[in-house]
Amino acid sequence: MTLFEKHQARFEQAQQACATRHCWSPYPEMPDKYPEAAHAKSAGLAAFEQHLKNGRFELDQPGITGWIGEEISPYTQQALGVVYPQSDINTLFNAAEQAMDSWAQAPYTQRIGVLMEVLEVLYRDHLFEVLHAVMHTAGQSYNMAYAGSGVNALDRSIEALVYAEQAMCSVAPSAHWSRRFGSSEIHLQKTYRLVPRGTAVCFSCASFPTWNAWPSMMASLATGNPVILKPHPATVLPMAITVKAFRQVLQAAGFDPNLVTLAIDTTSEPIGKVLIKHPKTAIVDFTGSVRFGQWVEQNAHPALAFTETAGCNTVVLESAQDLDAALRNLATTMCLFSAQMCTSPQNIYIPKSGVNTPQGTVPFNEVAQRLATAVQALTSDPKKASMILATIQSPQTLALLQEMQAQGQQRGQVLLSPRPYSHPDFPGARTSTPLMLQVSTRERDLYAEERFGPISFVIACEDADDALKQATQDARSQGGLTAFLYSMREDFIAQAEKAYARAGAQLTINLVGAMPLNFAAAYSDYHVTGLNPAGNATLTNLAFVAGRFGIVQSRRPVTQDSGTTP
Repeated sequence: MTLFEKHQARFEQAQQACATRHCWSPYPEMPDKYPEAAHAKSAGLAAFEQHLKNGRFELDQPGITGWIGEEISPYTQQALGVVYPQSDINTLFNAAEQAMDSWAQAPYTQRIGVLMEVLEVLYRDHLFEVLHAVMHTAGQSYNMAYAGSGVNALDRSIEALVYAEQAMCSVAPSAHWSRRFGSSEIHLQKTYRLVPRGTAVCFSCASFPTWNAWPSMMASLATGNPVILKPHPATVLPMAITVKAFRQVLQAAGFDPNLVTLAIDTTSEPIGKVLIKHPKTAIVDFTGSVRFGQWVEQNAHPALAFTETAGCNTVVLESAQDLDAALRNLATTMCLFSAQMCTSPQNIYIPKSGVNTPQGTVPFNEVAQRLATAVQALTSDPKKASMILATIQSPQTLALLQEMQAQGQQRGQVLLSPRPYSHPDFPGARTSTPLMLQVSTRERDLYAEERFGPISFVIACEDADDALKQATQDARSQGGLTAFLYSMREDFIAQAEKAYARAGAQLTINLVGAMPLNFAAAYSDYHVTGLNPAGNATLTNLAFVAGRFGIVQSRRPVTQDSGTTP
């Protein structure tokens, strides 16, 4: 049985889910539902702790010139003490180029089978190990590291393989072509080859290292391209585990493991621009800051760049059937992972006259205060806060919180002041409760860019139309991945759907209940539209994979006797 045959049933289920956009996943949604959960959890923790004990992450890849590492756990604020191999960049590119030929010549179903096996190995042997690595580098909570950086990242990876297969199978391998030219009948045998673009450089970000990187790696590898993975210096361990798993499965399947290698750097001596401008870089996948993402888009040529950065995610609160329920949902989403997600809402636009409800209009100031109270209810108890807020990934975010609080005191009203909370399991954790500011549209320079971390602005607008105009302007000018609307008016909902569509932001309308507003379901929800400055790539559509290979044809005359000319 081939690896593709082994995983074919699951792959076909994923194809069906992508076609119908219905809810499906082959993975359990919670850690306790994992098969033999107790043993898996224990083994994963032990594997993580062994990395810390070893201190040196062994990775047999070419060109090693030294060992570096500077990760600090947001939960302990102590160094992980793990170092990783730093390889010569030219050696990595040369090795990738040499590895590509046999991989590219393999049938794409064989490549997909191998990559499905990689995902199986990551899930079966490394999921809880990656979970702890993500916790102690990115700072996510246990459950989010399992779901968002574990099984949902695996789902997005399968999704990328589905679209890669769809793009490649749309190309006929050959054709018999005939046409009359004058008195002659011309018969040609045509052959079409899928040719990979070349080496892909994949950047993983500090706060969600696996979620974008795994699907990007799958998209490049499925279409025949090798990958050099460049992790953020703060979150190397989960990606080193990833690279080791890829290399082991590739080698076991008879392919050169140098199809996947690790390129690491430090914050003081970054190599990102060197990798992007390297003459052998053919594809760049970048997830990270807006500033560097814009540089990538402007400078990656002739490499093909796929980017996802961030922006100002907005809320328009015009009216609500159940205002308290809407505010609870909004508060929960604002607090998830201390708003260190690219889909976290930041700018909340409300008419200065207030929000209409079936019981009457609730004044603006009261709405703002009730939202602050809802946030406070989620963060006042340390145990509850630890599950929803988790930690602050970077010290720079704490500095930004203080800066924004000072600005808010001078130019608006501080609805909630940030403060550290005591994590019940990790007393030394880097934490903060959210900062909420109430401002007017005159303070646009304060909020009209991403303020990364648990920072939000409640903004008084002239009326509902002005609120919508301001919110969609954010998406068009600064970028926006998601947007949220509460309204009881169908005419205003239709107006908002059209306005946000033109601004290129995904819109969620009137959602209340247990589901977080910014939850994105693999196989169903498209992540990033590519229509505003928040990024140019969509997880997942055909455009995410189709440009990673080209189609090269050969043709020759057909003879009646032998089929083709000698």
